[in-house]
Amino acid sequence: MSIHESEYNMFMLVKARDVIRIPPSKFTKPLENIVLEELRAKYENILVYIEDSSRNTRHLGVVVTIIGAKADPLGVIIPGDGASYHNVEFEFIAFSPFLKEIVEGEVASVTRSGLYVNLGVIDGFIHINQVADEHVSFDPATGSLLLEESRRRIERGDVVRARVYTTGILPGKGIRIHMTMRQPGLGKVDWIREKKSKG
Repeated sequence: MSIHESEYNMFMLVKARDVIRIPPSKFTKPLENIVLEELRAKYENILVYIEDSSRNTRHLGVVVTIIGAKADPLGVIIPGDGASYHNVEFEFIAFSPFLKEIVEGEVASVTRSGLYVNLGVIDGFIHINQVADEHVSFDPATGSLLLEESRRRIERGDVVRARVYTTGILPGKGIRIHMTMRQPGLGKVDWIREKKSKG
């Protein structure tokens, strides 16, 4: 598959090309429908590298959905294989956070090691040392993180704002996003609004 991104954003529209195999059992269906079906089965929820030749960058992304495809109606049949192979150009939405991007999401779970934040497609992780500039501890009685000095808490369901500081591959699970809230303007959204209204 060759791909080219059209925007550099957490969610981006990506144009790609591939060759898709259409099995004989699907020859009676409309080509466009079959191509979309095959592309979705092959790519959706799959981790891919997205290359941008204009910026000379390469980064990880997760294919969220295939949104359109154009297939060459004249396929190729390989001897010994009854299927037809078609050149296809298609577009998909990819989830691909970039370094230093500011994101907001709901806390999906709180653990002794930190917070998992729902970013829509996958969860990002905020280590307990990256939650605040003050000492933070896990409270097993409430399942929340307690900020020792301010006595504030972060619990499951809270909405937080964080900055992406690293991404990578987590074997067997896909993309791993590490974030921080230890910068001005980041943290629990309720606290940010409260500070802004006083300010």
